[in-house]
Amino acid sequence: MANLKSQIKRNRQNEKRRLRNRVYRGSARIAIKNAQTSLGSENVEEARTATMMAVSRLDKAAQKGVIHKKNAARRKGRLMKRLAQLEKEA
Repeated sequence: MANLKSQIKRNRQNEKRRLRNRVYRGSARIAIKNAQTSLGSENVEEARTATMMAVSRLDKAAQKGVIHKKNAARRKGRLMKRLAQLEKEA
């Protein structure tokens, strides 16, 4: 437990930020999982919409600073690569 007044305030701020960041990180994680699931199926249109939703959520998380911009770019690249492969096969 913190004794200093400034550290007590810092702990309150960190908790607020953690809860706020959790929303963006969780929504990005769910969107990625949905995109990966739809990429496993043969429905190209569904896969495209799910992938675009995941890209949007990753961009939003990177914009808010929840994940690093290059981390978001790497994940988006992997998803888009799989989508392109699926579209090529179809």
